[in-house]
Order: sequence, then C-alpha cells, then structure tokens
Amino acid sequence: MKKALYLCALPVLMSANAQAQSSVTLFGLLDVGVSYVSNENGSHNFKAEDSIWTPSLWGIRGTEDLGGGVRAVFELQSQFSIDSGAGIPGPGADFNRQAFVGLEKEGLGRVSFGQQFNLMADFLFFPPAMLDSSFMYGGLYNMRQGPFAALAIPQNPTGAFDFDQTAGTSRVSNSVKVTSMSFAGLRVGAMYGFGNTPGSFSANNTVGFGINYAINGFGAGAAYNETKYASLNDGHDGIRNFGGGVSQTIGKLYLNALYTNTRNTLTGGMVQVMQVGGLYSFMPDLRLGANYQYMKGNATLSNNKAQQVTNTLQYFLSKRTVVYLEAAYQWTGGDVEGGHNAWINGEGPSSTTHQLVGRAGLQTSF
Repeated sequence: MKKALYLCALPVLMSANAQAQSSVTLFGLLDVGVSYVSNENGSHNFKAEDSIWTPSLWGIRGTEDLGGGVRAVFELQSQFSIDSGAGIPGPGADFNRQAFVGLEKEGLGRVSFGQQFNLMADFLFFPPAMLDSSFMYGGLYNMRQGPFAALAIPQNPTGAFDFDQTAGTSRVSNSVKVTSMSFAGLRVGAMYGFGNTPGSFSANNTVGFGINYAINGFGAGAAYNETKYASLNDGHDGIRNFGGGVSQTIGKLYLNALYTNTRNTLTGGMVQVMQVGGLYSFMPDLRLGANYQYMKGNATLSNNKAQQVTNTLQYFLSKRTVVYLEAAYQWTGGDVEGGHNAWINGEGPSSTTHQLVGRAGLQTSF
C-alpha cells in the first residue's frame, strides 16, 4: 500500500570505475474515520479516530550505491495522530517507529543497526508472508488483546496491547538485524538488541529469529522473539513470543492461518492464539475480508479466553486511496466472575463480556 514518491536521484560519489547513485524516498500512510463502540468503560461511544486500519505515519528511506552490488541503506519513520496532529506515543517520539542505517549486498542480504521492528513482525506480518489478517484488512482492531492485562507486559499501554508483538507495535532499540535476500523463496533473519547494562551482556536484551518461504501463491513463516525488561527480575526475565503460519492464494481468494504463543517468563502467564482468515476480491477495486480468532490464557491468567470476529469491506478509489467499513465483535470467558470483560484492541475495555466496534474509514498513501 506504500506507494513511494521519489523526490530526487542525485549522483553523489565519483570513482575511477563508476559513478554511484543515491536516492531518497518520502512515503506515508494517512488513516481517518469515525467509530462506534457498544461498550467502552460502561457506556457506548461514537467518536472520531485515526490510525485504525493502518497507522498514520510518514518516513524517509534512502539508498546509496557503493559499487560491486553493495548499497548503504537508511530509514526514518514516525507515527502521528491525524485528528490532533500530535506525535505518537508523545513528545520526543520523533522516528520512534523505526530509525536505522545499514549495508545491503545484492543477492545476499542486509545488516542494519538502530531502532527496528522485531522479527515477529518482519516474518509473520509484513510482506512477503502476510500471515496476520491485521495487515491485509483487520488493522488495529484485529491485533491481539482481550482480558489478558495480567500478562503485565512492561512499557505496554494496557499490559496486553498487541501482546504477541506480531503487528509491528513493538520495536527494538540498540539492535542489530541481519536478514537474507530470498533464495528460491526462502528468507531467514536474526536479531540482537543490546541491553546496554554494565556488567551483564544478557540483561535487558532482545533475541530474535525468523524464517519465511513464499512461492507460487503459497507462503509459510515462523518467528521467535524474547525481550527482557528491567522491571522483570532486574532485566533477567521478559516476554517470550513465538509463532508460525501459512497462507495460500487461490484465484481471487487469499487464505491465512496463524498461531502465536506469548509468555511472561517471570510470572508464567501465557496466552495462545489461533486465527484463520480470508480475503476475497470481487473486483480489482472491491474486497471483503473476514477473520476469526481464539485466544486462551493459562491458569496464571485465570483461564481467561476470548473469541473475536472481524469483517472489513474495502473499496479502492485508486491505487492509493481506499474507503472501508469494518466491524469487530468479541466475547469472553474465564474463571473469575467480572475478571474477564471484553477488550478489543485500540478501544477502552467493556464493562461486560461482550464488545462490538463498527467503523467507516478512509485511508490514503503516498
């Protein structure tokens, strides 16, 4: 959906053999709309909201040809609210989504340094795998959340917002990421985030691995990520995620299935998720998506569980601009009465075990 606009392509480096080229690309996504929530903190709510199907963001990425098939690469990416103009998550969050620089070798792969998406997002969410329906049509409402705040994920707005970290809402600072190019449809990657803790190489760090296979309409992927936090056993415990899934395109129909597992390694709290979905293109400019999720916590989380159905109808006014209608419905259960209220991602919690969200939105890209 990100259609890049090249602002300039300037010759920058002369050598005896060749004149290298560099390019800088400005890109962005803008998403606005109105939403209805059946029960948010005990009352229904009708409100303007942005960054629901996709985040509203802008960024700059660039490359410089160093010769011999080697390129220097960089990307800076920042999120903001269309409705208020404020940065997300707040002041001082410039380029908080991504900020990295690296080297790329044609036919081999890339190594990059900075703040970057973890490999749960790279190998399960983003292309080429696209195993999570949130990417294709479900957006923020389809990202995992429910009555699982007791996961207590540090630096998380609800304790369980996008708890399996698949959708790119969790980035890794001070990180080194290595990703291969595609070899006959196969990609692999590894990531390490430095904890920068004196006297300990492993405290507060992040470790991740990923693998993709995509060929002839079939896709498969698996990923692992563990991030340790200073607030969990002085940086020696954290949140461990792993998952895997498959996808298949059959004519105008795209199908996907994804499993994820999230564990707080200090408390033992764990949630498993299984989702299946499909997207059907009636015409090149009209698509309908539907997704079902089942989320189940373990005894540490009072055996809380949630089921959710998300549906989206998209109409493309152009290659860049889409209008859409979306609805999500969640119902829940658990061992403790009153302790497992519904909570669709991106909204406030319901005061009951049911919650319905409806939305009409507009998204454009540049």
